[in-house]
Amino acid sequence: MKHRVRPPSSRGMTVKDDWRAWLPEEKDQVFRSYVRHLEVSYNMLSVSLDEAIELRQSGRFSKASQAVCVTPELCHRFAHPLISLLWSLGEHARHYGTVPNAAPLDPANFQGVRVQRSARRSNLLCRIVLTERSHFLYKIGTLGEMVDDLRNDFCAAAGHIASDALMDYNLEWQAVDAAHYDLNTCLRETVVLLKSFLMALPGDELGTFQATVCTQMGASHPKKLNFAQRLIRHRRITAISE
Repeated sequence: MKHRVRPPSSRGMTVKDDWRAWLPEEKDQVFRSYVRHLEVSYNMLSVSLDEAIELRQSGRFSKASQAVCVTPELCHRFAHPLISLLWSLGEHARHYGTVPNAAPLDPANFQGVRVQRSARRSNLLCRIVLTERSHFLYKIGTLGEMVDDLRNDFCAAAGHIASDALMDYNLEWQAVDAAHYDLNTCLRETVVLLKSFLMALPGDELGTFQATVCTQMGASHPKKLNFAQRLIRHRRITAISE
């Protein structure tokens, strides 16, 4: 049986072009490895939260409270590599001038008011004032801030639920459910960004990028993604000087 030959990767005209395109074998392995890592972490969180929600819906509040106790740690284990990957994408693009495609964030894909506001602001700036490279960096920064905020919101709400098994914290349950949904959206957006990044990445820079990801994921705390603040600050300074 003949194996179908993969065409060489090249940056497409749009994000959709990138998503439909084939990556060379080495890049494809890297892509699948990172996605698998993130998916496993997310699924562990999702399964545990679903179990807790089912227990609550059946009226077993004490059991639900006990089940939700493990979710903050699982949320951290998911958020850490996700933020690390986003930071690594941004750092490489910033230092090496990589210009991947990036579609604006859609506020309708999020549930939380704060993340919807962030997505709306990112959408507006990326459509009006940013270059393609700045668009990519700003979107990464926005997603990183979202993940960090959502992790904090999730853990705080889950902590309240776990603190008293006799109380049915309705607002807190809604908060963990919404944060879980929005974290999933951030994951999907990151996977698409990663594919477009690898499409645009020169082959001889793949090892350097992998080394950055490895170092960042192995750190106790991922570095802050301040690309968004840098870009806004730079544009404010430019506007004042003009």
